Amino acid sequence: MPSAPKIIPISDLRQNASDVVKKVASSREPVFITQRGRAAAVMVSMEVYKNTQHEIDILHLLARGEKEIAAGIGYELDNVLKEADHYLAAAKP
Repeated sequence: MPSAPKIIPISDLRQNASDVVKKVASSREPVFITQRGRAAAVMVSMEVYKNTQHEIDILHLLARGEKEIAAGIGYELDNVLKEADHYLAAAKP
């Protein structure tokens, strides 16, 4: 069962920013920041952020590929696999 999300008001973040950052970095779990009782921001570790951005890049490439296929543009499979290997290798920590 997934744990409940960590939610803190912005006033707590102001008072304990160093502790909050340490917990985010060590737990790899996001912290949701509220302001006036409403969601205002999400804090994640740099590692989680980088992984997420890399996954978004891959999704953009897949979407571009689908558009190119629909337009009748094609590439050699070997070239596509080499490019995919390059992106996957960049994702390894």
